[in-house]
Amino acid sequence: MREKEEIDFSKVRVEPLFEDMVDFDTFSKSDFRAVKIKECFAVPKSNKLLQFTLNDGSGKDRTILSGIHPWYEPEELVGKTALAITNLPPRKMMGVESCGMLCSMICDYEGEEHLDFILLDDHIPAGAKLY
Repeated sequence: MREKEEIDFSKVRVEPLFEDMVDFDTFSKSDFRAVKIKECFAVPKSNKLLQFTLNDGSGKDRTILSGIHPWYEPEELVGKTALAITNLPPRKMMGVESCGMLCSMICDYEGEEHLDFILLDDHIPAGAKLY
């Protein structure tokens, strides 16, 4: 994993909060799940995309593509537990169907985009639901 760097939080700029409210029923339709990263590799001909093979607890592998390669190498992530939204409609990216979205945090630090991939405790089982 990346080495932890000291952060001067006075130099961090985050996006403003949304002003639009989302009712609870709409929010409840988002299916956030813990996923175990079984495989991960760089998508050929892409500078940003990593392709993940995930155990989402359903008994079938799930493929999700994520544009986090500028911040993470695939081998750093294999075996980790991440957070995904699993009920988004499939989306083709670079000819591959991505079935969901992995969650990350982003901010501006000293004028540069900074991304942290959300990793969960490895004791959380694949398929555990976020409430």
